[in-house]
Amino acid sequence: MDDVLTLARLQFALTAIAHYLFVSLTLGLVTFLVVMQTRWAITGKEKHRAQTRFWGQLYLINYALGIGTGIVMEFQFGLNWSGLTHAAGNVFGAPLAVETLVAFFAESTLLGLWIFGWDRLGRTAHTVLIWLVALTAYASVFFVMAANGFLQYPAGTRTVDGEMVPVNAATLFQNSNASSAMAHVLTGALATGAFFIVAVSAWHLRRRTAHTEFFWSSMKLALPVAAAMAMITGVMGASLFQVVGDQAPTKFGPGDKAAVAQAKEFTEKFGPDNYYGPDYVKSAESFMISSWGVMMGITLIALLFLIKRNLIRRRILLWLLSASVVLPYLASTAGWIFRESGRQPWAIYGVLKTEEAITPGLSAGGALASLLVFGVLVAALTLIDWALLLRFARRGPDEAQLGRAPDPAEKPADVTTLTY
Repeated sequence: MDDVLTLARLQFALTAIAHYLFVSLTLGLVTFLVVMQTRWAITGKEKHRAQTRFWGQLYLINYALGIGTGIVMEFQFGLNWSGLTHAAGNVFGAPLAVETLVAFFAESTLLGLWIFGWDRLGRTAHTVLIWLVALTAYASVFFVMAANGFLQYPAGTRTVDGEMVPVNAATLFQNSNASSAMAHVLTGALATGAFFIVAVSAWHLRRRTAHTEFFWSSMKLALPVAAAMAMITGVMGASLFQVVGDQAPTKFGPGDKAAVAQAKEFTEKFGPDNYYGPDYVKSAESFMISSWGVMMGITLIALLFLIKRNLIRRRILLWLLSASVVLPYLASTAGWIFRESGRQPWAIYGVLKTEEAITPGLSAGGALASLLVFGVLVAALTLIDWALLLRFARRGPDEAQLGRAPDPAEKPADVTTLTY
């Protein structure tokens, strides 16, 4: 049983972290696209249209490949965690189902209209589409965090015939754990998108490519946001410690008085067990805090050199800004490890243990096989994503195919020459 549980948890950890890395960049970039295209819609300036096309193409690459990791995530609940869905599927199943409809139908449909609407729709109508894409993306996060917040803090539920059901829909979507964590996730995603734009722009500026003005404009837009979001995300993360201390104190380990008291209550109610999070959770917490500190330091220093384009002449600083693209990913990964692993041994904190959430009859061989298959798939999607992002980011705006106006020099094929 221990081997099965370890393999199932490892699989979920790998796929969840990988999927979130896609999601954080998608959320961040789509927010910048809203700003860029709105400026184009208002001013009609070609530079804003070019920005929307270039960064939009990178957004689409990440979005398309991220869908695959999201599908893998959905499969796991039926394959490895049917005990969880049996005990509480009536609670967290609804927001996950709505999220699937929003992400895989509404958001994808609107995004398709946006992709094929270039030069076919007016600027205003086309801009409204990207606004709707962004809103559905944010709605998707809301429903996912509602489900996750319930697992962290199962408030507003009751048990009927051995199954948990919500007291009403409002209590599920008003979970304080979910709302506070969602705000933290969104600011972190904005930081990820901003750092990505800053990193690509810094690479072009350092190499003195032919698109200096284009990427200087992108840098001026994204760098202040990167600095602000790094600071805000850090502050919000610090405020979340109070929420965690009130709702899931055992995440802080045996050194915390509230955690010791909570562990004693669990022992009296559920029997002896290790009710504290693993030791590596504290390391993840420290690493997360350190990463955000470095992010704030780099961006605040870089802001000082935005004046009179001094940043363009600071090659070492530009190199650091390019390398810093990994920092939001590392911080987010550490944050999710703290959030998810910290509540062990619970699948639903204080209600259902992780060992009880596993699918009955799941063998070690079956768990290992799915881990290998899904692990290879997710790794392949991640590597392909970054390879494509690097390839098209280096090419610059002139090579962007998204929204490219038809070349008047190209003549359509002469259908009279076709033979049957």
